[in-house]
Amino acid sequence: MIFDEERQAELKKYTYSVYILQAISFVLLITAIIGVIINYIKDDDARGSWLESHFRWQKATFWYGLLWISLGVLTTPILVGYLVLPVVTIWLIYRIARGWIYLVDGKEMYLESMGDNDEQ
Repeated sequence: MIFDEERQAELKKYTYSVYILQAISFVLLITAIIGVIINYIKDDDARGSWLESHFRWQKATFWYGLLWISLGVLTTPILVGYLVLPVVTIWLIYRIARGWIYLVDGKEMYLESMGDNDEQ
């Protein structure tokens, strides 16, 4: 599928928006949910573009983050959560920062697993 510059620029704005919403979610949790909803709504539009990898990265960050935060909260009564939650926080910061940096640099997230995605 061929993506013109205008369409890619629009998708890039959505991708930036989701990274921003994920970052804001450290203060307002609802923004992470809004971000993943945007990912799923715009998923078909991103399919086949280099931004598809960012959409997958963002969705994985949300779902794995939700899983580990839930486990951390559930295990705080037995003190394990106090170890899990700081690690998850650092992991989330890393995922958001790495994705954002790759987006600014115009790089795909999963280059090795995306297969032969060279433009023809």
